[in-house]
Amino acid sequence: MFDLAARIADNLRRVREHIGAAAARSGRRGEDIVLVAVSKYVGPAEIRALVAAGCTTLGESRPQLLWERAEALADLPIRWHLVGHLQRNKIRRTLPLAAMIHSVDSLRLAEALDQSAGELLPDRRLPILLEVNASGETAKGGFAADDLEPLLPRLAELQRLEIRGLMCMAALEGGLDVARRNFADLRLLRDRLRENLPENIRLDELSMGMSGDYEVAIEEGATIVRVGSALFEGI
Repeated sequence: MFDLAARIADNLRRVREHIGAAAARSGRRGEDIVLVAVSKYVGPAEIRALVAAGCTTLGESRPQLLWERAEALADLPIRWHLVGHLQRNKIRRTLPLAAMIHSVDSLRLAEALDQSAGELLPDRRLPILLEVNASGETAKGGFAADDLEPLLPRLAELQRLEIRGLMCMAALEGGLDVARRNFADLRLLRDRLRENLPENIRLDELSMGMSGDYEVAIEEGATIVRVGSALFEGI
């Protein structure tokens, strides 16, 4: 008989082993890498099995799905991350549910988040990452790498946001070699920006890498990986 819980627990164990091995290759520990389980392709039963196996940081790409999941699974100790695009008209419903937003891709969105955070999150600042279009593809959102540095002083003025790092997605074409270059470019950009950071901004986190390339991303410095299908193989 098929055992959903056992299959997901085994997948999680295997992903964590791969994370640990990739971290060791980059001179770090597996515990230093945050695994965000992207659950958009599965239902509540699979999510419950994943949480029972010990993975409690989950990510959704669509705000509406995050709202639905957070309500349906409110009894579980899940920390929800929004890893996909956020429209400004969905901010108010999203902020109280999100432990982190990975995909802040414009100054306009950052300013809107800052304003709403001041109203909706009076007791904490909102952790965010700045999305960078590291691949240069026109279909992708995000700040252009060359545009980000001049905007940092303005972003630093947003007192309700806690800017923790950068996020990117690898190019759709080109395989692991191109993905590695994209991830390395984001790390180098982060290192360059750190040389003259405003006091209110930290760039400790690099969110990069998904199921097909998370090991390469870790080798290039990822501190957060966003893994979906690898956790739900065979179900």
